[in-house]
Amino acid sequence: MTETRTEARPYRAYTRRDIDRLPALSGLAQSQRDAMKAVSAVLPFRVNQYVLDELIDWRALPDDPIYQLTFPQPEMLKPADFQRMFTLVKRGAPDAEIKAAAKAIQHQLNPHPAGQQELNVPRLDDGTPLPGAQHKYRETVLFFPSQGQTCHAYCTYCFRWAQFVGLDGLKFASREVEHLRRYVQDHPGVRNVLFTGGDPMIMKAQSLRAYIEPLLSPELGQVREIRIGTKSPGYWPQRFVTDSDADDVLRLFEDVVKSGRHLALMAHYSHPRELSTPIAQRAVERIRATGAVVRTQAPLIRHVNDDADTWASMWNAQVALGAVPYYMFVERDTGPQHYFEVPLARALAIFNGAFRQVSGLGRTVRGPSMSATPGKVLVDGTATVRGEQVFVLKFLQARDPSWVGRPFFARFDPEATWLSDLRPAFGEREFFFESGLDAPRRRRLALLSEADLPAE
Repeated sequence: MTETRTEARPYRAYTRRDIDRLPALSGLAQSQRDAMKAVSAVLPFRVNQYVLDELIDWRALPDDPIYQLTFPQPEMLKPADFQRMFTLVKRGAPDAEIKAAAKAIQHQLNPHPAGQQELNVPRLDDGTPLPGAQHKYRETVLFFPSQGQTCHAYCTYCFRWAQFVGLDGLKFASREVEHLRRYVQDHPGVRNVLFTGGDPMIMKAQSLRAYIEPLLSPELGQVREIRIGTKSPGYWPQRFVTDSDADDVLRLFEDVVKSGRHLALMAHYSHPRELSTPIAQRAVERIRATGAVVRTQAPLIRHVNDDADTWASMWNAQVALGAVPYYMFVERDTGPQHYFEVPLARALAIFNGAFRQVSGLGRTVRGPSMSATPGKVLVDGTATVRGEQVFVLKFLQARDPSWVGRPFFARFDPEATWLSDLRPAFGEREFFFESGLDAPRRRRLALLSEADLPAE
């Protein structure tokens, strides 16, 4: 994969402590920078030079979508919480006082929806927990490499925000590669493994290989698909083009494909601008040249991509690059959800408006989809049945495979933004799948969002 390199640049990340020193923010008033510091004490902030230089239109602040996607905004906190943090920052309160106030707010933001560690952490045959893994769907195991627990830059909407601010008990990570191999070998129904994080592509090629290569052994021939969830093609495409070990990463991809497995990069693109630069396009070209498939997904995010034309433009650009549009997700009920959420009815209208603007090659995409505890629930449409207006829903993936594809109905609610806001139609007391969950907790757990990276 060796070739002449262009656009090489060293990776540099900026965090909360750099807000007053960033030249790009020098035009903002001190009060605006203090507001950023107040919010970023609660929610994680990390951006890199590529995003600053290539993706943000600094003439369009504060409405620029990539700026909204990466920089903290006052409205991301509830007014009272923002005022509390802003006051502390303004008077130069000690770090310990700021951190204590931030932690109190963080715990109110549903940092770990639906108790996923309790629900999904698998165990080896001898009862030993497999740390850093989830096994929710029969054929899929998610694995969280300990070295991949950060990203090249953070999205302000990210539902994994809690692990980036270090809340106790809310991190997924594991160095137990051998335990993963044993677990997969003991569960012949597992046919695909998803490496997620954070972002596994933050790791050096040698470390990434150490996690993936054991799954390529002949005794694990059941593993037919390996997936990597990543934002790097949009936020740091240099990872695949000019980084010092970019060629080594691509050689690893080639080795996975040569082993007979399907390798998919689950690339998170939130806005068409992330696909617009020459190096971003070159990154996709190089990834695809290894035989890997690039599948694309993102949530629908107010202030960033909440209109049909933006999604149509993004899907068309992806198809032109040979990538496969995969999912439009619904923003989850965690962190600053109130700032980013879009009602399901409007989400459906946006999806359909964009879907009509793409060819059949772009209509591989599915959505709007909610990754909730019982499974991935598609809002398939609206209808009037027995004189009642309803949402038509179905599972694209589920804890119980027999649920997949089975339509069910919820009362139409123009304000609903998540499954927990919906009620069964036609006077039913509960949705059909609720009886299949642990009864004492099913109402609480069945309808809240999950902590799996959207990739299935």
